[in-house]
Amino acid sequence: MARIFWMAVGAGAAVWAMKKANGAVQKLTPDSLSGTAARGALHLGDLAKQFAQDVRAGMAEREEQLKDDLGLHGTAVVEPRSELRGARRVLRGEPQYRAISAAPGSPAAALPPARGSRTAPQAIEETPRRALPPRGGTPNRKDH
Repeated sequence: MARIFWMAVGAGAAVWAMKKANGAVQKLTPDSLSGTAARGALHLGDLAKQFAQDVRAGMAEREEQLKDDLGLHGTAVVEPRSELRGARRVLRGEPQYRAISAAPGSPAAALPPARGSRTAPQAIEETPRRALPPRGGTPNRKDH
């Protein structure tokens, strides 16, 4: 009776080991490996997309905070196209903005004027130029 019991236990262990071995072989086939890699790449892409959405939401939130802190809500006006003729060439559909003065006492009123804003012309200092060496090479070079 004991021999029959141990023979059944051995047969069960063999069946279990064969199932495990076949599962491991199936996981290591090229189709299975490529499927696993594809699923991993899709998951990574989803994570990157979620990260980008979180960054955009954070940027929009921070921009609103800065606008509130500086009192800049509604300080840009879209100019009509008839006023733009002769100014500079713009792309079709590109909005043109011009700044209007900030309310007195707001933090934006204390800021310096924006670069390129239309203020009184300022003198531009030209950078001094240095003399170029002669074409034969540098003047201090000794030929041996």
